[in-house]
Amino acid sequence: MKFMKRELIEGAKEAEGLTIIIDVFRAFSLEAYMFAAGVRQTHPIGSMEAAFALKKQHPDWILFGERGGAKVSGCDYGNSPCEMEGADLLGKTVIHSTSAGTQGIVNAVNADEIITGSLVNADAIAAYIRRRDPDIVTAVAMGKAGLEPADEDRICAEYIESKVLGKPFDMEQARKRLRAAGAHFFDPALPQYQEPDYELCTKFGRFPFVIGVKKTGDLYTGTIVYGTRP
Repeated sequence: MKFMKRELIEGAKEAEGLTIIIDVFRAFSLEAYMFAAGVRQTHPIGSMEAAFALKKQHPDWILFGERGGAKVSGCDYGNSPCEMEGADLLGKTVIHSTSAGTQGIVNAVNADEIITGSLVNADAIAAYIRRRDPDIVTAVAMGKAGLEPADEDRICAEYIESKVLGKPFDMEQARKRLRAAGAHFFDPALPQYQEPDYELCTKFGRFPFVIGVKKTGDLYTGTIVYGTRP
């Protein structure tokens, strides 16, 4: 197995084989919490215009939208796991558009298979990859808006690689790096980033399932492809 690590939107475009699109803070951590809350499926969307158009066609679907870290006006929710806690999502379909994570999905045009990546289900992701045993795995750390590297996504890629290939991983050092990378969650000048989200997004291996994304026509659909809801 060849395990490759790439970054940002350009890295998503280059990704081959089984591709993990990683967004720890916060898109794909949020999606894990969505599915744990009973969401039936998600539709990752690149542009907000397309997301609003889809919402207009399906007004009963729940729209999560974020740009610049903040909830987009007109959406039901932003991109915050703590914001959606307590929401009635059982059996619901979600439309999800973000600055980084969903951009990676729509740009991974050469991938054989796409799964989402976060720390909260990283152990399940590694188990799934070992079970699938593909020739090529590409872990894409999406970073900030898909344009600037972010250490939390690199850490996630490193952690999954260590679990898949049996490489050493320094958990203590990783937690220090995560705290530095997540400093914006503790900055009162940045209210779009809520402090509880830091803890929710950094719970290694909390969920025992993997979210896979498939494209039908122009629409991407995310569902659980491995494991079970907690």
